Amino acid sequence: MAYVTIIAMLALVQYSFFSFKVGQARGKYDVEAPATSGHEIFDRVFRVHQNTLEQLITFLPGIYAFAYFVSPLWATGIGVVFMIGRAIYARAYVADPASRPVGVLITFISAQVLVLGAIVGALLKVF
Repeated sequence: MAYVTIIAMLALVQYSFFSFKVGQARGKYDVEAPATSGHEIFDRVFRVHQNTLEQLITFLPGIYAFAYFVSPLWATGIGVVFMIGRAIYARAYVADPASRPVGVLITFISAQVLVLGAIVGALLKVF
């Protein structure tokens, strides 16, 4: 479970990095808090941060439940894929929102594999 925890914590570090990028974009594009829009690029950076938060709600419990009921090794690998997907999404979305589907799909599929796998694993333990 140590590797699973490392990946989960690295996902939070990645989220914190996206938060830092929002702060940088606020300064660069003169978007004062508490505003959440004001410049096209700031809006994109802000959206990456918010979308990552939305994805973490599924990912974090999913990785731990999958590790417990299925496999810590596989959970770690899928977690790495999730983080790569987030990085691809972030870079693509800030450059051009139309180019985000690859990162979105990698992130969504990996998170859903964790959650659905955990459900199946738990059901197999019960029955």
